[in-house]
Amino acid sequence: MLGMAYMRVLEVASFYFMFQLQPVGSVAHIQICGTTSCMICGAEDLVAVCREKIADKPFELSADGKFSWEEVECLGSCTNAPMAQIGKDYYEDLTAESFARLLDEMAAGKVPVPGPQNGRYGAEPLSGLTTLTEHESGKTQYNASVSLATGLGDTLKRIDGTEVPLRAPWQDRTDKGTDKGDGTAKAAAQPEPAATPAAKAAADSAPASAPEAEAAPQKPTTLSAPREAGADDLKQLKGVGPKLEQTLNDLGFWHFDQIANWGPAEIAWVDENLRFKGRIERDGWVEQARILAKGGETAFSTKVKKGDVY
Repeated sequence: MLGMAYMRVLEVASFYFMFQLQPVGSVAHIQICGTTSCMICGAEDLVAVCREKIADKPFELSADGKFSWEEVECLGSCTNAPMAQIGKDYYEDLTAESFARLLDEMAAGKVPVPGPQNGRYGAEPLSGLTTLTEHESGKTQYNASVSLATGLGDTLKRIDGTEVPLRAPWQDRTDKGTDKGDGTAKAAAQPEPAATPAAKAAADSAPASAPEAEAAPQKPTTLSAPREAGADDLKQLKGVGPKLEQTLNDLGFWHFDQIANWGPAEIAWVDENLRFKGRIERDGWVEQARILAKGGETAFSTKVKKGDVY
């Protein structure tokens, strides 16, 4: 089929542990990281769980055919050791007990939430952040990797060519000559005709345009307290968590319509006082606030109201 010698295929398939040379579990194939960090932190206990609940030897199917397992080399999640890759995702900070529970849930048809299994958000100390504490505010329920995994919902799905493609942001650009995302590319624009010598000389002698100056900070209209109907839930703005909401209240911002009216000068003032330069525009606070001020909803505000974020 490939037009290659059998040995050429076998030497690749037997070198990379992503390839399997025999049937694996119908529900999940468990790959336990056994390299130094994971070994020190308890990988052997996870292997013992596999031997007890799946099969005594790696690559053997469990009695019901649902699971198989193997020990692999470093998976690059050393700060969350010990860990295992199950399907497409990482399950980290495991103990023998939590790992056994994951297997039981999968056997029952559930898909446990991947990522750290001991309460950590990412790879911060168990006691909480000691630096960069400003990033505690506005974070979502799960870290970016886990959020993507739960959003796709295909952790245990077989890789068969029908899975959702993961694309880098720049791959979705529709600039000239770039991929539009459907496998085709836009035709390259026709080159502009060369400028005449006279036009080129005029262009060279023209004064260079000055860079656009940033707006001078200007304090927005603030309130000493929320209006009679009560403060808006500013946490419905993506990027604003409980701590940042309190800071905004302290600065005199209680309502969506206040934020909706910010222009470049007002944004510059708030940026300076929040010490999060660029965050307002990066997260689109003003655009979100305009929608919410009119009684509308955003995808993020809907999640907040359902209790899926905080």
